Amino acid sequence: MTQLNCAVLGLVSVGPWQLFVSQGRFCSVLLHKNYFLIPIRSFHSPIFTSMNTIKILSATLLLIFFGACSSPKETTVKSPDGRISIRFNLDDSGAPGYSVSFNGKEVIKPSSMGFEFKGQEAMKGDFELLEASNSMFSEKWEMPWGEQRVVDNTYNQLTVKLKEKKGAKRSLLVHFKAYNDGIGFRYEFPEQSGVDSLIIMDELTQFNLTGDHTAYWIPGDWDIYEHLYHKTKLSQLDATRYRDHPDLKQTYIPVNAVNTPVTMKTDDGLYLSFHEANLTDYAGMTLKVDTEKFSLTSNLVGSDRLGYKVKRALPFSTPWRTIQISETAGGLIDSRLIVNLNEPNKLSDVSWIHPMKYVGIWWEMHLGNSTWDYQGSQSMSTFAEGGKTGSGIHGATTENAKRYIDFAAANGIKGLLVEGWNIGWDHWIGFDDREGVFDFVTCYPDYNLEEVVNYGKEKGVELIMHNETSAAPRTYEQQLDTAYSLMKRYGIHAVKTGYVGKIIPKGEYHHGQWMVNHFRKVLEHAAKNQVAVDAHEPIKATGIRRTYPNAVSREGLRGQEWNAWASDGGNPPEHLSIVAFTRMLSGPIDFTPGVFELTLKPKPNNQINTTLAQQLALYVVIYSPIQMACDLPENYEGHPALQFIRDVGVNWEQSITLDGEPGDFVAIAREERGTGNWFVGGITDENEREIKIDFDFLPEGVVFKAQVYKDGPNAHYASNPGDYVIEPDNIRKGDSRTFRMAPGGGFAISLMKGE
Repeated sequence: MTQLNCAVLGLVSVGPWQLFVSQGRFCSVLLHKNYFLIPIRSFHSPIFTSMNTIKILSATLLLIFFGACSSPKETTVKSPDGRISIRFNLDDSGAPGYSVSFNGKEVIKPSSMGFEFKGQEAMKGDFELLEASNSMFSEKWEMPWGEQRVVDNTYNQLTVKLKEKKGAKRSLLVHFKAYNDGIGFRYEFPEQSGVDSLIIMDELTQFNLTGDHTAYWIPGDWDIYEHLYHKTKLSQLDATRYRDHPDLKQTYIPVNAVNTPVTMKTDDGLYLSFHEANLTDYAGMTLKVDTEKFSLTSNLVGSDRLGYKVKRALPFSTPWRTIQISETAGGLIDSRLIVNLNEPNKLSDVSWIHPMKYVGIWWEMHLGNSTWDYQGSQSMSTFAEGGKTGSGIHGATTENAKRYIDFAAANGIKGLLVEGWNIGWDHWIGFDDREGVFDFVTCYPDYNLEEVVNYGKEKGVELIMHNETSAAPRTYEQQLDTAYSLMKRYGIHAVKTGYVGKIIPKGEYHHGQWMVNHFRKVLEHAAKNQVAVDAHEPIKATGIRRTYPNAVSREGLRGQEWNAWASDGGNPPEHLSIVAFTRMLSGPIDFTPGVFELTLKPKPNNQINTTLAQQLALYVVIYSPIQMACDLPENYEGHPALQFIRDVGVNWEQSITLDGEPGDFVAIAREERGTGNWFVGGITDENEREIKIDFDFLPEGVVFKAQVYKDGPNAHYASNPGDYVIEPDNIRKGDSRTFRMAPGGGFAISLMKGE
């Protein structure tokens, strides 16, 4: 039951009903789903009559606000379990704001909302609340691939309709959704009289925090997400320190801001993560940080070329602004808030999307053993070491591709990625004029695409196409038809795209509206040709994979390749134990795990800062429906630990985060779709630790044949990364085991049902 108290004056009309009251009198209007207010024409106490015969469609309760001398100014919505509450209100100036509480305790203090426009007054005050409606929704939907098959999408929604009292009297709707695992809200701009479009100079959404939380963050870079994550108090956060990075050829950090997802832990142990969902025809959102007031404010990625952040025709809605809330760190990983806030699958038949493991002609080029270009000068050694000549051996040859196919087929691996196969690699790495450099259909002379595709089909190995655009999207768009027609002709159903370099045209950034629309155009074009996209140097993941399931994976973080050539020593041991609670909350990651030769002999100044057991665990911990076995075939041949890569699944019936803490450790269990086999992975940072795993998640009455791959007694990521042990075991529901993880180490378990 909702009670609204308001001062009323004169005649108030609600549909066909009218109420006369005197100036200064107060009324109390009670609305309940089984009652309605009887229409009266003279003042009496409200009379209620049962309406059990009337159904409340869609469980919607309309909150009718009476008032001529003052309008109601606040309303609330709670999560289905009642633990999360969102309060919307207008202050005395008519400025909209919201706050969020969890278990009765405020987690987001009153925070303002608004917009600045080009050619129009800002929209941030002088509103009246015309209407508020509450509704509930519940469904279960199936992921065609993903961390779990069946997803529960249950929430309570509040929609408020606002209108300015003066001036243009523009309208604005705000939609709030309260889930048990967090909240989302978005703005809707309806059609307006005399206005057909809006140019947004900035969005003014605040997130006012309740204290100096511990934050896990990367800088709010408009061009790249490939920064190390940092752990600091909010008051100590300074993203501008990372504007100059010797290994990043494109980076732009205009203000002290962070990219999302950004995860925080309060002093009383509550976990929050801030992000966005359904980023469509809009600029990506960074969050500007006020280190004194402990506040975040949306700071959209702009366009220097066009001079604004967003331009949209009316009507339109913004992306959802999201806050995941959990009492445990693992609850953030298990949340499905981001995908739930996206529209259902728009593609019909998606049977051509194949979750799989793959190998690739890639790691050898990062090691400097071969090159991308035909002339033999453009290896990653060239990129990282200031133009020195590479090995002189082109990697993407027909012969080399067949060698990788043979290895994949022998080990049950279904995919092969070939990079450096097409002309253009000889001229792109200077990052100058890259327009028109790449040809996405013409092979180098030593690579026969048709022969490689046919050989792969004979062996049961699919080819994954590679399209490096060199951040010249207009060149790529001009060739989309020919490039994807080529894939369709050869039955190639996956492509890895890349956008290395500063965006051409100058003044655009990877994460602005112009590029957001480019990435969507490519995704839609790929879907029409039955091609799944694994995007590198991408726009952030925001759950679009629900709507377009061919968005199978993306990079969007500092990946494995940084270990092979970064001048700062590569990724530190804590890197992925932060990534699991930050970047991975947004969606699948093409991290490319599976390095077995961890000392990187061809690169004496670099090494992988994990143990071999952790490299195996990453197949479970870091989620992607396509997982690379990235090391060289010769480093896998005859290696007993390769069996785990052969066995581990990539598509899951369900996933459960067992334990973890950002920056320290994480352990996850996943059940493979279709087999009932389970896989468990755990990783730690630079600190040795023990973890107890309770196998209560297993089904009753089944004894699983387990293989445990764990750190050896002398394992250490720096001094002895290859020390590992394989132990057989029989495990059933109710059992528990304790595992030691070495510094930078981990463990991986396969639990096979057998016959």
